Amino acid sequence: MKVLIVLTSHDQLGDTGKKTGFWLEEFASPYYHLKDAGVQVTLASPCGGQPPLDPKSYEPDFQTDDTRRFDDDQAAQNELANTAKLAEMKVENFDAVFYPGGHGPLWDLHNDNDSIALIEGFIAAGKPVATVCHAPAVLLKAKNQNGDPLVKGKKVTGFSNTEEAAVELTDVVPYLLEDQLVSMGGVYQKVEDWNSLAVVDGLIITGQNPGSSAAVAEALVKAIN
Repeated sequence: MKVLIVLTSHDQLGDTGKKTGFWLEEFASPYYHLKDAGVQVTLASPCGGQPPLDPKSYEPDFQTDDTRRFDDDQAAQNELANTAKLAEMKVENFDAVFYPGGHGPLWDLHNDNDSIALIEGFIAAGKPVATVCHAPAVLLKAKNQNGDPLVKGKKVTGFSNTEEAAVELTDVVPYLLEDQLVSMGGVYQKVEDWNSLAVVDGLIITGQNPGSSAAVAEALVKAIN
């Protein structure tokens, strides 16, 4: 089994002058769930090379067993430092695709034509597309084979408006993910802030927040098996 993990290349948190990128737990947890299940993982990003890590996700409060495992895993760190270019990835080479969140994808992957085409290609080929936290933003501009928004009529989740308010970034982000999923016809679901939720609807797997990463990874492993 082969899974493509697509990370953001965007490192600016709006006009704040602060850095963003991908969220470490949302990468590390699925990465090791997939690896431990015997899945061959390939990492890619729009610019290739080292994707930006949200520095906040490295703070002590946000460390998990998987992030600590990553800290001690030189091979994984080398793999992350040398991601492939997203434009070179082909649907036929993988069984599924997974997108970790962090605020970065709200800006770059949301609008990335290579990413949108890839997602549409995976769905058309009957292969799962999994996203967590802010990464469901990558689904917003994708369409199904009828030309409708991919999320229309689909049960989905993603970082909630109340969670965005809790991290005080409501006025910084380019849009609120929950609102956008609803506006595209998604049947948005959520649990209480910071609790784990993974939603599976056909080939689309979404997770609400960082703590949902493991549940999304488990759902993805189940889907490809």
